[in-house]
Amino acid sequence: MNLQSFGAAQTVTGSMHLLTLDGRQVLIDCGLFQGGDEMEARNREEFSFDVAGLDAVILTHAHLDHVGRLPLLVQRGYRGPVYCTAPTAALAETVLLDSARLQVDGYRHDLRRARRQGHPDDTVPPPLYEEADVHRALALLRPSLSFGEPQRIAGVRVTPHRAGHILGSAYLLLEGREGRLIMSGDLGNRESGLQPDFTLPPQADAVVLESTYANRTHRAWPETLAEFSAALRDSVRQGGKILIPSFAIERTQTILHTLKTLMDSGEVPRMPVFLDSPMAARATHEYFEYGDELIPEVRDALQSGEDPFRPNTLHVVNTSAESQRINRYDGPAIILAGNGMMTGGRIQHHLKHHLWKPGTSLIIVSYQSPGSLGGRIVAGADTVRLMGEEVAVRAQVHTIGGFSAHADQDDLLAFLAPMGQPHVWLVHGEDEVMAAFLPVLAAQGLKGDIVPDRNNVDLLGAGFPGGTPPGFTATPAPAGGVVAGGE
Repeated sequence: MNLQSFGAAQTVTGSMHLLTLDGRQVLIDCGLFQGGDEMEARNREEFSFDVAGLDAVILTHAHLDHVGRLPLLVQRGYRGPVYCTAPTAALAETVLLDSARLQVDGYRHDLRRARRQGHPDDTVPPPLYEEADVHRALALLRPSLSFGEPQRIAGVRVTPHRAGHILGSAYLLLEGREGRLIMSGDLGNRESGLQPDFTLPPQADAVVLESTYANRTHRAWPETLAEFSAALRDSVRQGGKILIPSFAIERTQTILHTLKTLMDSGEVPRMPVFLDSPMAARATHEYFEYGDELIPEVRDALQSGEDPFRPNTLHVVNTSAESQRINRYDGPAIILAGNGMMTGGRIQHHLKHHLWKPGTSLIIVSYQSPGSLGGRIVAGADTVRLMGEEVAVRAQVHTIGGFSAHADQDDLLAFLAPMGQPHVWLVHGEDEVMAAFLPVLAAQGLKGDIVPDRNNVDLLGAGFPGGTPPGFTATPAPAGGVVAGGE
């Protein structure tokens, strides 16, 4: 039972894990690297395994950092099945088509700029893939996975279970002659505003565990609501625009539902809410289609014909021209736009217009990679480069951490508890965070190891001395400190 991780090993992005079990090769997730230039450059590297030799691909959920390189895999020759849940298939279509569109638009923009500056066309890297590549990948999707129902995939018994992370998200129990393995995918925060808790897993010999927030405990949901409400009221007093960068799937729907609840109860004043993310608007439709997966409060509202994601003052912005007109709106207004890390999307346009104004409020409700634009703002940068210009950071910045869709340390320990004594292999975490989690695992009597980037490991083997692979030098991050988590 061997594993090679070609993404989300010693980092939180680009999830791609090649599992060899009973002689079969199964790829778990095929995600895009997101973050700074150095990280995103890895998307252009060749795959370090025989793509055509894969027996199957299984997707745990539809976030871009778990599905975004699937069209590249098909470009390179993969023609086999891609298994997932039905909601994951629906959301993956939205996510991948949007990714292709953004890449093509970005390429055309960069190409025009290069030509204006007299540079050759070949100095501009082409898009990773286009719409046609996405449609070829979507044709391979097999949305046959259902929670709790085992299925034979490439000769391996696979049972998906509810992960509680986003709509359709699953963790996987894989059973073969060599043993029982759990691949966690991304696990949800048990105090989510939309998702029911993850299902507790059965016993297993080994578990490949995400560790995004393994060194901290999230703020309780009531405290998060109070903090968010206070930030909104304070922002209204500032009198300027309220910018909320948000990922299109799960985070946007959670924020919309929360805004509706707070405005309906009178905890925050009613004001215009602009949803400036066509992708988020499209994704929200899937929450109506698969609303039975959500917490009872939201599920019951949907079943009764209500729209729990629509504050009374909501305006859905579709075109770029409409987006630009928002900045001429006079008075306080909430602008909810993608993307959540501020590395692209329409939020950059609004930041360029408003970040330098002292009356603006920037409410951060999503993870910010240290190398991203949002990460630099959170770190206290005085100026940031936006759309080719240096822009001063004078807005009031609020960081609300409790909206995370990821499990914290308490959630991870609760997830591990029913498994007995599995060998725990850590992925999808920053080095410092995983290093801090190893002694916590040891205190629970569990052997923990950090999965090395791209190197093969025997999941049932002895692991590494001290749990860290050769060359590992990170110092454990303090509990509750700044964590580079994923969405």
